[in-house]
Amino acid sequence: MKRLLGGIKQEHINQSFIFLVLLLCYTYIFPRWADPNQNSRLNMIVAVVDDGTFQIDKYVQNTVDYAKVGEHYYSDKAPGAAFLAMPFYAGLKVALNLPVLDGFVAKLSNSESFQSTLRAEGSGIYKEKVRFALAQVVLTFFVAAVPTAILGVLLYSLLAAFVAPMWPRLITVLIYGLLTPAFAYAGAFYGHQLSTALLFGAFYLAFTRREHLSVGALLAIGLLLGYSVVTEYPTAVMVGIIFLYTFYVLVRQRRWLQIGWTILAGAIVATLWMVYNNAIFGGPLNLGYSYSELWVNQHHTGFMSLTLPHPAAMWGITFGVFRGLFFLSPILLLAFPGFWLWWQSGQYRAEFLVAVASSLTIYLFNASSSMWWGGFAVGPRYLLPMLPFFALPLVLLFLKWGGRLWLKVLAGVLGGWSLVALWGLTLAEQAFPPDTIPFPLLDYALPNWLAGNIARNIGTILGFRGVSSLIPLLVLLVLLGVSWWLASRLPAKFAVESDAQSSAQPSTQTLTT
Repeated sequence: MKRLLGGIKQEHINQSFIFLVLLLCYTYIFPRWADPNQNSRLNMIVAVVDDGTFQIDKYVQNTVDYAKVGEHYYSDKAPGAAFLAMPFYAGLKVALNLPVLDGFVAKLSNSESFQSTLRAEGSGIYKEKVRFALAQVVLTFFVAAVPTAILGVLLYSLLAAFVAPMWPRLITVLIYGLLTPAFAYAGAFYGHQLSTALLFGAFYLAFTRREHLSVGALLAIGLLLGYSVVTEYPTAVMVGIIFLYTFYVLVRQRRWLQIGWTILAGAIVATLWMVYNNAIFGGPLNLGYSYSELWVNQHHTGFMSLTLPHPAAMWGITFGVFRGLFFLSPILLLAFPGFWLWWQSGQYRAEFLVAVASSLTIYLFNASSSMWWGGFAVGPRYLLPMLPFFALPLVLLFLKWGGRLWLKVLAGVLGGWSLVALWGLTLAEQAFPPDTIPFPLLDYALPNWLAGNIARNIGTILGFRGVSSLIPLLVLLVLLGVSWWLASRLPAKFAVESDAQSSAQPSTQTLTT
């Protein structure tokens, strides 16, 4: 029993370490201030909480992502992330109105390190701008960073069904969390990472409770899947796959009629979303994108910008230097032999099909978009929902071949390039790479790093400038690593001492004799 308790404690230590490392990396870098995509959602939140209306007329000048209906402006984004963030902003509003904010603004105005991050042509620092930026930081923490860190913990726990050892699971999670574009968007107020966490959470429930899915779990799966679509519409193609997987699990349990609970929960979310659409855009299935005044051509190409997969996009989102996933995160190429090992193992065939189908459908969706590059972006942001599913087979690769020198060298090289490329793009300048630069890593990230133009972060607030602002992050990561190592030794020591006490204690048979 004591050995078992020690093992459970170690798992909890590992999960806590994963959560804290990911959350620290995601929140250390502040979300960009002048990002039209993020501002569109923030405008809606501020308008609802502060003004009691969905109309963003007062704030529309800070974004190009808006819908115009009649004489009024609205956010054209899927509303899920904004809806979830509204209660947090309502609570934060009290703090933002305190006099202490004036002192904080004054401190920033006198900070040379912070002033060095401002553009010469910008409007400088003033109270309302800082107030908006602080709201963006806090809301990003709750709606993007925390869900992605939780996703990392769920991924680590789910992989225990595939392999028992800790290291292959830990490496897989850290690759997903820190060496893919998930890292960039976990620290930005977009909807991608929230919808991805919701999708994976639904799959996690269906998989880990596949022996008996309770009514509560089925309702939760429906809510998660439904809200994922309300947060990012393209995830609908993956929602269908996970829904079918849930139905398959119920069929195996001979409880297929209970899929109705999942449908009911999803229908409730869909109904509320349609009420919103009807009130704002005049119809239950009318989307804000149909009224995007500045993106008429794109959103009216094909079906809501979707046509058929075309070669330029298929190459561009995979190996292209502009937005290529495998150019930016080549460590993910190891997933392909991982999928082969997964199929060869013969285990979890249904889950294998879920991972492959999820990755393939969202890839084809992105390749069919007339704006497949995603505007200002780090990598192919529309592929983000597939990444945790695509990363799953890495654990089998590291389990089977992790001890081989060639894999260590290869993973080291690919991982090193992924770190340099991904972090280089994510941390460069005060905005994500624009879509006017064909080679962002060379023509955007490198010049900004050489000039010391690094995204604002906690180190900037502490007075560090340029690249040196990342020093506190490195120190904190080292401290977390040392703390994890020390905490990990306690369960092992506890188990050894327990074994020693058990062997020293006379058995019942000896005492009876």
